[in-house]
Amino acid sequence: MSVLKIEGGTVYDPANDVDGAVRDIWIIDGVVAEAPADGRADRIIDARNRIVMPGGIDMHCHIAGPKVNAARKMMPDEKRTAPPVRRTRFTRSGTTGSVPSTFATGYLYAGLGYTTAFDAAIPPLMARHAHEELQDTPVVDKGFYVLMGNNHFIMRQIEANRPELVDAYVAWLLDAVKGYAAKLVNPGGVEVWKAKGDNAHGLDEPVPHFNVTPRQIIQAVADSVDRLGLPHPVHIHCNNLGLPGNFATTLETMKSLEGRRGHLTHIQFHSYGGDPDAQETFASQVVPLVEYVNAHPNITVDVGQVLFGRTTSMTGDGPLGYFLHKVTGRKWFNADTEMEAGCGIVPIEYRNRSMVHALQWAIGLEWYLLMDDPWRVAMSTDHPNGASFLAYPQIIALLMDRDRRRDMIAQAHPAVRERSTLADLDREYTLSEIAIITRAAPARILGLTHKGHLGPGAVGDVTIYEPDSDIQKMFTFPRYVIARGRVVVDDGELIASPDGTLFHVDVPYDEGAVPAIREWFERYYTIQFENYPVDASYLHEHETIRPMPSTTAQ
Repeated sequence: MSVLKIEGGTVYDPANDVDGAVRDIWIIDGVVAEAPADGRADRIIDARNRIVMPGGIDMHCHIAGPKVNAARKMMPDEKRTAPPVRRTRFTRSGTTGSVPSTFATGYLYAGLGYTTAFDAAIPPLMARHAHEELQDTPVVDKGFYVLMGNNHFIMRQIEANRPELVDAYVAWLLDAVKGYAAKLVNPGGVEVWKAKGDNAHGLDEPVPHFNVTPRQIIQAVADSVDRLGLPHPVHIHCNNLGLPGNFATTLETMKSLEGRRGHLTHIQFHSYGGDPDAQETFASQVVPLVEYVNAHPNITVDVGQVLFGRTTSMTGDGPLGYFLHKVTGRKWFNADTEMEAGCGIVPIEYRNRSMVHALQWAIGLEWYLLMDDPWRVAMSTDHPNGASFLAYPQIIALLMDRDRRRDMIAQAHPAVRERSTLADLDREYTLSEIAIITRAAPARILGLTHKGHLGPGAVGDVTIYEPDSDIQKMFTFPRYVIARGRVVVDDGELIASPDGTLFHVDVPYDEGAVPAIREWFERYYTIQFENYPVDASYLHEHETIRPMPSTTAQ
């Protein structure tokens, strides 16, 4: 039996209503527990006068899959200038930058105090290799969402009004590829791009070759996810991402979810006013959207915060990749995954004196500061689209310090003051609220009841910070990080590199539907049906998450 005691820390554990209380945390065999009867520990970490939180959870990032690999290959210029990860007794050498190598990604997350990360967009056909990459991403627990918003089989069943086959296919697909959640990227719009080089501009425009609309796709998959009891709601990347005036589409998407659970991801990129044909009219439209979310508890969001600097845009939204290429003139990559998805990749640099970029930065912060309930908003940069996940400490500092925000506003394009509400917002996040949006809320939104808190039965993931008046510095350099009861960062140094655990769902489905799925594969796919599923024996250390008893939107 392994026993670790974290002694006398100032604990922020909002899931258990602990807000800065001094207490001990015991971890026995990797799980938070009550103190053992004999009070003995194999190791005691002195956390007196230090801040103790659960391990961080990044519920939306891009760290594996074909587009991430393509981006790594596209950016040799970045690899030449980004500082490398040096080989040590505990680490392999690796590249960093906006798209780090697999093992560097795990090290960097751990060094930041994060112990869980979910990749947000894996085409089912590419899942087998994504599992290999995630196994090569150490320390953090992980999982991925499965792209379904432009899947031909799903659209055909919606067209034929066969919800029972949609349910069976969603459950079968998640089981086949060992995924965690259903992801919609520009539902219907990627198929429009592949069919005629255009986009789906509204929720009620028919998708070519399929008598369905984006609204029908959203509602059908959301209904299926709820009927199946999946732990995480349908994860939606709305149509018209990045385009002026897209807030109207986003609001319609929210309304289409009435009575259904839904998580709207990187919401910052979907909150724009203005005329799509007149970029100079670009403006924030966070207020009407956040008012709707505040009034509708069936909806949760993550932000997709933009920070100034160089990064790489990568998305399963093929039309967006082309749009960014045309706007920036930079190199780009576009790909199609048969019957399932597409992607677009473009390097990008956000500048504070650019009107559009400065407003994107402001719009993300507006979302954090205008949300009434921090339990329904999660921190994200849509890594690496808005910025690297390494920017999280900078975001935390901006949320906790309004004077810091004002200093940055003063240096940014004047449109921030004229076309957003950011300059008028005085709210400052507390440490407890930071613990919510970076730990407790992502765990709750994901349906991971044993993550994001420090109560008995929780996974033994803990981050210990040295208090510092420089908030960004404090969150950048945690003193200790514990992953599943194992100290992986000790006195600021990475000292261990365990594999981490893969999360995937196991949802019962109608076996009688498999012949119809098989027939579809044999008619249209270029691979054999038997070669598509990922057998559990192929996985590294993994944990199955079962359906929830009830997922009806409240």
